[in-house]
Amino acid sequence: MNPACAEAAAAKKSRHKDKKEKKSKRKETAEHLGGEPATAEEEAVHKKKKKKHAEEEEKADPKRRPTVSIAVAGSVIDNAQSLELATLLAGQIARAAAVFRIDEIVVFDSSPAAENGGGAEEEEESGARFLVRILEYLETPQYLRRRLFPMHKNFKYVGLLPPLDAPHHVRKHEWSEFREGGVTLGGDRSKGTLVDVGLSQNVLVEQIVEQGKRVTVAMGTNRDLTPGK
Repeated sequence: MNPACAEAAAAKKSRHKDKKEKKSKRKETAEHLGGEPATAEEEAVHKKKKKKHAEEEEKADPKRRPTVSIAVAGSVIDNAQSLELATLLAGQIARAAAVFRIDEIVVFDSSPAAENGGGAEEEEESGARFLVRILEYLETPQYLRRRLFPMHKNFKYVGLLPPLDAPHHVRKHEWSEFREGGVTLGGDRSKGTLVDVGLSQNVLVEQIVEQGKRVTVAMGTNRDLTPGK
């Protein structure tokens, strides 16, 4: 057979096969819908409805949203030339994680010292430990930082970092179903525990919690943040 004719026959056979596959898919869609073979427009409408239904299900059950974790090597901090630059780098990592709704940051130490067990009497923090310290500080709402974090030399430049504006960083005048709080010392411990949740007054919870611990408090349905209400 002439090569040109053979090539033309192969192309025709391929086109015929494609048409047959498309027709088969339309038929399957129609069978799924319980009717006659669907046209291309009907198939497009079906796909659109299916996508919309999936989005509605995701909104109805937010717990189905998968969590996202990232891993960051502490060595990225070791390359910083000063404490200020190291702090700014840690702040950029935290800000990017907040913007892209990262649920968890795993910091691992890949330095040779960590692989050999490290030294207990190290004067300087490793890059991984420094990064964890700054990330934990930034993740904590501003009104709790002084209560939960003692003074440390590596916090010298944290004031230069912009706020994360994370969902749980609620301001005093904003109502939220849940607020992060720190357990305070005071009040009658037999009645419960006083917790600082960033309002004008501390709130009382029934559970007995150790002082200095961070807790999440359900604020109930009362949206009036006026003291005493």
